[in-house]
Amino acid sequence: MKHSLTSLFFLEGGCGSRAAHTCSVPVLPAASITALEALDLWKRHFEERGVAEPDLSSQSIMAHLLGAKTIESLEQGRLSESLSRDKAEQMWELCTRRLSRMPVQYVIEEWDFRDLTLKMRPPVFIPRPETEELVELVLTDLQTTPETRAGAGAQRTCLEVGCGSGAISLSLLKSLPQIKAIALDQSQDAVDLTRENAFSLGLQDRLQIHHIDVMKDADAVVSLCDPVAALVSNPPYLFSEDMASLEPEILRFEDHAALDGGDDGLKVIRQILTLAPKILLNHGRVYLEVDPRHPPLIQQWVEAHVEELRYVRTQHDITGRPRFCILQKEK
Repeated sequence: MKHSLTSLFFLEGGCGSRAAHTCSVPVLPAASITALEALDLWKRHFEERGVAEPDLSSQSIMAHLLGAKTIESLEQGRLSESLSRDKAEQMWELCTRRLSRMPVQYVIEEWDFRDLTLKMRPPVFIPRPETEELVELVLTDLQTTPETRAGAGAQRTCLEVGCGSGAISLSLLKSLPQIKAIALDQSQDAVDLTRENAFSLGLQDRLQIHHIDVMKDADAVVSLCDPVAALVSNPPYLFSEDMASLEPEILRFEDHAALDGGDDGLKVIRQILTLAPKILLNHGRVYLEVDPRHPPLIQQWVEAHVEELRYVRTQHDITGRPRFCILQKEK
């Protein structure tokens, strides 16, 4: 399930700080109700309770229940039909979860990332739209420089640090059948979900998944990897002081360890860059998604501390923010 609107991840408002059952929930009518009537009822209730994007929230849930990607893709007249009692009860249950500020991705337990539909569940980090752009950067490089990132005849391997739901690794594998990938995460929940998504998409044979904390098990990370062509990461990069101001959807449901990058947001990033020369092939690259304040800090730090890495460039995201850092190993 994907929509073109601004991210559903960063929402404002709400109906209190406790679970959904403490919020006022509309009574499920005893008589039959059409899909359109249920949509309108829940949209208005979300609006009254301060849940952001109320229309999109109710539509996403209804489309999911009716087996569609979007409301617009449903057959004409489907919304005018009465919901079965079972479907109506499911609509009330899922919308009540949304009322608790649970992100829609967790409510419907799936979301689209590029051309993949991924399973989602808390507390595993929800992939953001910007990360699709990160994947495009990696794909462009791997497709236009096929031999320089790996030895002659070698099957190129990409390493993802902090795999979450597996969005990055699985997208790369889907788009490039000739590569393989290694995915790491400090969260067992994330490792399990990445594995489920890999099997669901039929990509498990080219993906190694490991429960490893890059901060604590650096030697294990290095020992896992024959030299790789690319090291890709959307690491925890929020400044610790910014954590308290996050929206309820994030604070209550997502893994804080996948978000908090320490005092300057660079704690995990510095570790990744320190390890990179030990993991990459010569001319292999690091691709990072970062806070817009980070690129000059990362460039300065690498120039001072990691001799074998060259800062290649900063790439802006679709909104014009400096969001991605690309570095290259050069002996």
